[in-house]
Amino acid sequence: MSNEHLNAINSMMQQMSQSVIGQDAVVRTLTLALLCNGNVLLEGLPGTAKTRSIKTLSRVLQAGLGRIQFTPDLLPSDVTGSEIYQDNKGTSELRFQPGPIFNELVLADEINRAPAKVQSALLEAMEERQVTVAGRSYPLPELFMVLATQNPIEQEGTYPLPEAQMDRFMMKISVDYPKSDAELSIVRLLQQEEGQSKDTLTSIPQSHVFAARDVIQRMAVSPPIEQYIVDIVMATRNPGDYGDKLLHWIDTGSSPRASISLHRASRASAWLEGKDYVEPSDVQSVVHSILRHRLIMTYDALANHISPDDIIDELLRQVAVG
Repeated sequence: MSNEHLNAINSMMQQMSQSVIGQDAVVRTLTLALLCNGNVLLEGLPGTAKTRSIKTLSRVLQAGLGRIQFTPDLLPSDVTGSEIYQDNKGTSELRFQPGPIFNELVLADEINRAPAKVQSALLEAMEERQVTVAGRSYPLPELFMVLATQNPIEQEGTYPLPEAQMDRFMMKISVDYPKSDAELSIVRLLQQEEGQSKDTLTSIPQSHVFAARDVIQRMAVSPPIEQYIVDIVMATRNPGDYGDKLLHWIDTGSSPRASISLHRASRASAWLEGKDYVEPSDVQSVVHSILRHRLIMTYDALANHISPDDIIDELLRQVAVG
């Protein structure tokens, strides 16, 4: 394992934590998604640094950033781009004009405010890593990550993502308001930034991200850990085998994408800790962000204000480590 790449990624996380104060879990999960070549759904109240997080990440990586403000009147071509007529030496010809999706980092702000066709256009690009317009395919950048946000308290005029589309996101982060001491630091930081005329963040080469991905991809996972990962996901599909609580809380379990994502994120978490093997604690550290948007809860669970994290906590208590 190269300490050079690990040190660079840790430096990136440290700089993000200094800019996005009080949201260490958000910073770590974004880093894991980046290392896993995955996309993130971020749910949080207004002003909880969702936009600032990805802006800081783009500055540290010197990556192109595209922002899409989702609204009910948005069209799929506003996301992907479209063919337009342009004059070429007196002759009009069709040329493709790329949309904001053709950036290395894409902020899809309030994704649940756009209709299904627009959501589908974004999610197809996330899945295929390419966009097809008028029969031609256009590849997206090698470094590509979508951070989609949604507000959990404003549901009027929104188009909630169907479960099948939610499943396309590798991770979901729930963001709370910062604590008192963190908020005080935020106020002081922003006052300090008002007087700065240049960016004080130190950039790191994107090559460290790609090198880290190669190491994580080759990391071996022992059969007991792999079985533990599968057992957790299978428990969401057969909750009655693990007690009455889970039986009454889970209506529909997680898809195979959950097992694949959990396996990948566990390897990335182990790598971040400087290990070349995966332990149960690595699985447990990422399982909430992998599963919380992949569980369909029963009416009883919703009526009793049971959260997805409560269900995942119970899963970890019931499923034995191999």
